[in-house]
Amino acid sequence: MALKRMYNLVGAEYGITQTIGFVLVYISKEGISPGKLSEKLEMKKSSLTRLLNNMEKEGCIYKKSDPKDKRITKLFLTDKGLERRRIAKDKVLSFNERIMNSVSEDELDAFIKVSKIVTSEVDKIIKKK
Repeated sequence: MALKRMYNLVGAEYGITQTIGFVLVYISKEGISPGKLSEKLEMKKSSLTRLLNNMEKEGCIYKKSDPKDKRITKLFLTDKGLERRRIAKDKVLSFNERIMNSVSEDELDAFIKVSKIVTSEVDKIIKKK
């Protein structure tokens, strides 16, 4: 939660929330369907649709029918979207560098080990439901 608050606070001056940052990163040069994006973000399609509509109104993304299959719509970044993605990536990389300069290799190894255990236990609980 602290990371989310920090990313939202830092991104606010650029019109980027943590979720928008993920959307910007997941939209590749080849485009992505809203369904695949929803899966990657683990987000309900209705919530994602609202977010994408807002991003389209702001001029960050555009939708285009797939030339091979007109039933499929893909999302692409505009120049504004590409610039916001660059900003988001720069902020994340800068924060990562700050963290790497603040922890020892042993601390990082321990953090990764504990993170893997937590992720594994969460996955077990989710699979039961």
